[in-house]
Amino acid sequence: MGCLPPMAPHCIARAARQATACSMQSAACEWTTAPAAERIVDVLENRGVNNAGESSPLHFTERLTCAVDYARHLHVERRKGTGIHYLAHLFGVASLVMGEAGLTGFPVTEDMVIASLLHDAVEDHGGAARLEDIRRNFGPEVARMVEGLSDTLAENHSCKEPWEQRKKAYIDRLRGEPADTRLISAADKLYNARSILEDYRLIGPEIWKRFQRTRDLQLWYYEALLDVFKSTGKMRIVDELERVVAELKQISAWEAEQGSGA
Repeated sequence: MGCLPPMAPHCIARAARQATACSMQSAACEWTTAPAAERIVDVLENRGVNNAGESSPLHFTERLTCAVDYARHLHVERRKGTGIHYLAHLFGVASLVMGEAGLTGFPVTEDMVIASLLHDAVEDHGGAARLEDIRRNFGPEVARMVEGLSDTLAENHSCKEPWEQRKKAYIDRLRGEPADTRLISAADKLYNARSILEDYRLIGPEIWKRFQRTRDLQLWYYEALLDVFKSTGKMRIVDELERVVAELKQISAWEAEQGSGA
């Protein structure tokens, strides 16, 4: 499996540099039309710089552009049972991870955002060979996180382990993963749980047919993941996942009462 086509033309990086330069010039002009001290503080805060002059750990380079293009070439499929492009999920997870910057006990980095965009690449598009391609293109840290977020390294879909076996192994392994990987995993599960809840309101129990697993198995998986996330410290994103799963469990409780979720 070779690398994908060139992903970040030099013109993109050049345009980004030019845009940054224009932005800085524009900001400088704005300072001349407002009280200088207040204007400088506003601009610095908007760029993630605090009053001590310390830059935020989350900043982006052309590597992020590469990752978006890599994902765009790779994920041409739609979300299960919908017409929604798969990139919506990847961008959604990356957005949730970026939104936690400054709210965790560790920095949210560009590598984490890149891993968020590529978190399904290995288990859905090529297994171990894909992981090595990601390592070559984006480095060992991104590859480490993507591997930690994958429930299989099988290169062929037909060779994947059974669903229950993969999920149990993933849960067990997640306990020992670093905090950066667990945060991305929580973002992934939150995005998925929200999607299931939203669609359950529209189509009810039909939603479970998309996953070829029952309500009870799906809820077991999410609750087991919550146990892992909560055991390793408190995160805002995990609290939100717990609320969504609780609502999903409540809104579908009638299924269990009728025995259709067993």
